[in-house]
Amino acid sequence: MVTADTEMYRKDKSLPLRSSSAALYNNLSVLRPAGPQPARLCTVHGAGLSLLSAGPGAALRQLQPKEGGSALSASLLTQAAWCALPARVLLVLTSQRGIQMYEADGSIMVYWHALDVSEHPPAQAVFARGIAAAGGRFICVGTSSGLVLVFDIPPKGTNVTVSQVLEQHRDAITDIAAELGQAPDGAGDLVTADDAGTLCTWSTGEEFTLRSKIPAIGCTCSSVTLWNGVVAAGYGNGQIRLYEAASGVLRAEVNAHARWIYALDLAPQTGKLLSGAEDSFVHVWQLSTNPDTEDIEIQHRHAECVTDTQVCGARFCDPQGDSFAVTGYDLSEILRYSRV
Repeated sequence: MVTADTEMYRKDKSLPLRSSSAALYNNLSVLRPAGPQPARLCTVHGAGLSLLSAGPGAALRQLQPKEGGSALSASLLTQAAWCALPARVLLVLTSQRGIQMYEADGSIMVYWHALDVSEHPPAQAVFARGIAAAGGRFICVGTSSGLVLVFDIPPKGTNVTVSQVLEQHRDAITDIAAELGQAPDGAGDLVTADDAGTLCTWSTGEEFTLRSKIPAIGCTCSSVTLWNGVVAAGYGNGQIRLYEAASGVLRAEVNAHARWIYALDLAPQTGKLLSGAEDSFVHVWQLSTNPDTEDIEIQHRHAECVTDTQVCGARFCDPQGDSFAVTGYDLSEILRYSRV
């Protein structure tokens, strides 16, 4: 069910970038602080990464990754995201050559994983994309061949290992998301999406188990979230679809945007959903379950137009969804909004 209600957000002071954000899916990551510290944000441009603090002074620094130890071998980045595990927080970067993991501030490289080019057909692009922390001690990263690599992360140190490889997808992985709420029994706590629009839900653990496989709809699924057993998926046709994670049953769909959706995010404490797309719009939605009918409902709460900008990243800056940040292609700043 789709209904409309209204919340108001106002534009706050933006954060300047030295270079604009690249036109990549989910090209904004926010590290939400546990205490009074300001949020940290990062966005990718070419072979570099901009790291910012949302606090006074808005400290900015550039990270130029050295892949395999060589500054000369830097390749185009495809995504960057913080992965918060109970024991540590790592900054994970994906590129055309492999996967890098850094300490949260980007100061020290913890791990470097090179992609095996020989596994790909000669004419196929090789890259990693889709990053999520899962199961308390794992980080999952997708690849252009459709594989999902599961890394076992130690509480400290550099002894990171590939513990599993998930092989259900046949197309390039676009996004991966872990459960942000409370997963119902049998629903799984991880969702993976690919270029064809196929979705898979998994239960994490010593052995990851496939729970459901949602068939492709003939359109790329560019971004996914998972909350209280509900998968929210954003597509290239501008639709947001809500699925039951346990069964894969479609519960709601909304024609949310006029063009390709590039980013979804979810506020875990309230169930607010944020969407950003090529049509210059950012929308805030409210997800809920009707206690009488058990229908999954989605309400439209707010619309923000970033004029003449292809939105490529949108993230809430707090767990309640009272503030959010937006990046856009060829936009040399990160825009910020907060609830009135």
